[in-house]
Amino acid sequence: MNLFLEILLVLLLTRIFSEGAERLGQPAGVGELLAGMALALAAGFLGTSLPFLKEITTSEALGQIAQVGIFFLMLLAGIESNLNELRQNYKGSVGVAIGGAAAPLTLGILLGWAILPESEFKCVQAMLIGISMAITSVPANIKVLTDFGLLHSRIGQTMVAAAIFDDVLGLFMLAVLTSMIQTGGPPDLTALAWLVVKILAFFAITVSLGVHVYPHISRGLKGLQSAALEFSALMAVGLGYGALAEALGMHWILGAFMAGLFFEPSRVGYKAYHEINLIAVAITRGFLGPFFFASIGLHLNFDVVVAFPWLILIVILLAFVGKLLGAGLPARLAGLNTREAMAVGVGMSSRGAVELIVLSIAAEAGLFLQGDGDHGLVTHLFSALVLMGVVTTLISPMILKRILPPALPKRVRNG
Repeated sequence: MNLFLEILLVLLLTRIFSEGAERLGQPAGVGELLAGMALALAAGFLGTSLPFLKEITTSEALGQIAQVGIFFLMLLAGIESNLNELRQNYKGSVGVAIGGAAAPLTLGILLGWAILPESEFKCVQAMLIGISMAITSVPANIKVLTDFGLLHSRIGQTMVAAAIFDDVLGLFMLAVLTSMIQTGGPPDLTALAWLVVKILAFFAITVSLGVHVYPHISRGLKGLQSAALEFSALMAVGLGYGALAEALGMHWILGAFMAGLFFEPSRVGYKAYHEINLIAVAITRGFLGPFFFASIGLHLNFDVVVAFPWLILIVILLAFVGKLLGAGLPARLAGLNTREAMAVGVGMSSRGAVELIVLSIAAEAGLFLQGDGDHGLVTHLFSALVLMGVVTTLISPMILKRILPPALPKRVRNG
């Protein structure tokens, strides 16, 4: 099938599904993921009579476009993260973030250790399950909180800041996972210490450049009044940071995130920030992002629903329980009442782009093809974890609406 027709079909289908998802109160990414799943199902049922559907599911060109989409998704995630709000709410949010990551991470690792077949990759695969459960979706949280008018309340800022910290923790764990994929097992004490040193060095370099160097470059470009030059500079920083991350043994998506994180209005100017933000949003959400989400759905194996239904149920249950207890209890200890703390735990249960990015990296490294033997469980693990992310993202807002109905007490609204 002609590449341009493939792109056209995926783009139209993701746009239709994303619009439908947003009308139902769900993030656009969920609709785009469902569009990929619909194409995968259509290829399975109609692939013989309509071979071009099979070609789409195996298209290398679409896969490369999806890889570029990952870069822009992480760049935009950094741009839309607010460092000031993180600083203001860090006390309560750090506990919620650590608990909300540690509990599901532990449950996921224990689950993997209990059910996965013995192999030299078992430890890495169990770690992957834990990391997939530990991550929280920032965009999904913001959408629900905005709908309820709670985004800038205490509960809203606690949840968003904790979700951002969770994503940062997820990226840190991704660095550990990348090292484990390369070595096939957990790093020893010396290797772990060296990895921590490299991670700290990466953050020290990128933070220093973001605080002290990039604002000077941006001010120099400001006189030229060119959004194109400013955007090119941001891209160069993201690519440079990505190259630095890979040189230090981490994944390049860390570079894209850090480049966006320090692209703040106070550092680069409000005019430049809003112009570049509009460009990044248009490119990411209008074109490249949908291809990434669709590509994940295209590679789902729906046989897992028949072959291992218990796996899907257990993964979803532990993912919810881990976030509810891990994030809800610290929120209660931070001063929120029981209802608000439950809302934080449920809201933190949504997964999103970072989880899918981690899974796509693991799939690209062949982690789901290792040590399966005659079980078939590892082969279906990718689809089970993606379905967990989709289900938790779909259900969390529905439960949250039960916990926080429209008629909210004034104290809850204002935090």
